[in-house]
Amino acid sequence: MAEKPHINLVFIGHVDHGKSTTVGRLLYDSGALSEQEYRKLQQEAEAKGKGTFVFAYVMDQLKEERERGLTIDVAYKKFEGKKNTFTIIDAPGHKDFIKNMITGTSQGDAAVLVVAAKEGIKPQTKEHAFLAQVMGIKQLIVAINKMDEVNYDKGRFEELKSELLKLLTSIGYKEDQLKFIPISAWEGENVVKREGKMDWYDGPTLIEALDELTAPPAPIDKPLRLPIQDVYNIKGVGTVPVGRVETGVLKPGDKIIIEPPHVTGEVKSIEMHHQPLNEAKPGDNIGFNVRGISKDDIKRGNVAGHTDNPPTVAKEFIARVVVLSHPTAIPPGYTPVFHMHTEQVACQFAELQKKLDPKTGETKEENPKFLKTGDAAIVKIVPTRPCVVEPYKEFPQLGRFAVRDMGQTVAAGMVESVTPKQ
Repeated sequence: MAEKPHINLVFIGHVDHGKSTTVGRLLYDSGALSEQEYRKLQQEAEAKGKGTFVFAYVMDQLKEERERGLTIDVAYKKFEGKKNTFTIIDAPGHKDFIKNMITGTSQGDAAVLVVAAKEGIKPQTKEHAFLAQVMGIKQLIVAINKMDEVNYDKGRFEELKSELLKLLTSIGYKEDQLKFIPISAWEGENVVKREGKMDWYDGPTLIEALDELTAPPAPIDKPLRLPIQDVYNIKGVGTVPVGRVETGVLKPGDKIIIEPPHVTGEVKSIEMHHQPLNEAKPGDNIGFNVRGISKDDIKRGNVAGHTDNPPTVAKEFIARVVVLSHPTAIPPGYTPVFHMHTEQVACQFAELQKKLDPKTGETKEENPKFLKTGDAAIVKIVPTRPCVVEPYKEFPQLGRFAVRDMGQTVAAGMVESVTPKQ
């Protein structure tokens, strides 16, 4: 049997609109969560006086396991449609979500925007949708949830649908990239099953709509890019960098270069989940033993590539940036911390070149004096030390970043072009 296409799915939307419950319902009704696991969670949820939140509880358990560094039962995170297989990237905390979504720890191929029927559009609904658009998520399913709270009223669905359509097309989505589905995650209506409570709706259920999404082609034919997460020195083995292959293929015997330290070596062996691999492909989290490079030469944030196509070390780069939340304003010279792939580096907003109309992407103002919350702009960025950055169009996984300052994500962006360091 051929492998099903794989899609990374991000659930976004305002905090209380039922993202986790929707995810839990999807997992349970599609069989990814067994009756036994479900009962166990239900008991725990009830013991904590949260009986109604059993589905939300599923994702919270995962979050706690993640925080404790335990491995998660794969079934929780993955589920199967008829045509596609999915990995859910759950984003419980708003701030974690933005950072994760951008730094490429979670490459969302498609997003489900959850909006509660009664409450409608809230600030985070807008912000998440805007982010999804800026971050290049082209396929968006809008789940209008908690339809049970409005008595499955068609009028309310249609009204909210047209408001959302207006919002989403104003931030750059095209109507044909969007699907609107009325659901009740709590009652289990229109998520995986149809109980007939919305006879007026003849479109797909949520899982059917997910099956209509198209998976991105795996970037195997691109040059190798492997951002380093950690480096170990293992007795009797030697230097073992660990990271996820973002693009290209790595094989034992390959000659690699790690930038920016500009050191070269030969890959002796590769392993994943303690099994040796003959080749590592995009998405594989691997450890690889490399000859000729010592642990002290390299660190987290460095990027490995083949010697005939080394990763680009940036002197400076031009980026499209969106300011998400800044208490005052960003002037030229502002130097916060940029999170890109596994790298964290202070970078300077050297020139504010143009302010853009976020809706159309056209220039609103040349050389603005400062940027404030909600502004989109083209900016020249100068890193305070050498780091690997690639243009988003060539390597999306290494071409986007989150800007952090004062303990929050202040901006997000993507790299338009890079001036390499000589």
